[in-house]
Amino acid sequence: MSSVTLKQLLEAGSHFGHQARRWNPAMRPYIYAERDGIHIFDLVKTKEGLEKACEYVKNTVGEEKTVLLLGTKRQAADQIKLAADKTGMPYVNVRWMGGLFTNFDQVGKSIRKLASLKDQREKGELKKYTKREQLLIDRQIGKLEKFFGGVAGLTKIPDALFVVDTHREEVAVKEANRMKVPVVGMVDTNGEPSLVDYVIPVNDDAVKSIELVVGAIADAIVSSKTQETSDKHEPSTNDQASKKPKTVKTKSKTVKSKKSKEKTSEN
Repeated sequence: MSSVTLKQLLEAGSHFGHQARRWNPAMRPYIYAERDGIHIFDLVKTKEGLEKACEYVKNTVGEEKTVLLLGTKRQAADQIKLAADKTGMPYVNVRWMGGLFTNFDQVGKSIRKLASLKDQREKGELKKYTKREQLLIDRQIGKLEKFFGGVAGLTKIPDALFVVDTHREEVAVKEANRMKVPVVGMVDTNGEPSLVDYVIPVNDDAVKSIELVVGAIADAIVSSKTQETSDKHEPSTNDQASKKPKTVKTKSKTVKSKKSKEKTSEN
């Protein structure tokens, strides 16, 4: 569950939507009112959406599944990178690579090429090339790192997708829908909620609003990983039972044998 409060959402400006003329009527259930031509979100529903999203993400990670973090707009890029560093999840914060979901085998070639070139550079195998050739390879690595660095560890399609601004990242969202990958998304008043499995109706432009929501999702992931680690190290009930000494049973047998001997001697 998210620990984000209504007060925090209000202070972060999460209630401000887009201009009323730019809205998507499908977002009507999440809108509280219109003020000066701007739609205002119902923050109670925003909080509910965020809590459900965090719960889903926590359960997904608890099953040792992967959540891809996506946010390429200027306001979101740094927050996505911070969340990825904190959680160890793959991320995209520069540009969505078309086909990452629908044509992963092809995109995977670029990911593997990046890994191969970096490995060769670390081992010093590129020294056999001329300085000019090494410079060109370094540039190639830099370009691949820029677009694929965040997903370098992926060996298969992620199990879920978290998106900042589903309207801007519509291509990614539709790819996820096509491949039946659940989508958790920050949906502003111009977004399409039917494309998103876990809708967080919220301002997806304000830096503080993005920071608050992305931070809550990251905390949910970390919480799940922490719980998973503690569960692995905690001994089970059966293990604890097996470690208990069995002296009581032995002692009772000894007492019984003594009594039987006393009865025999009396007879």
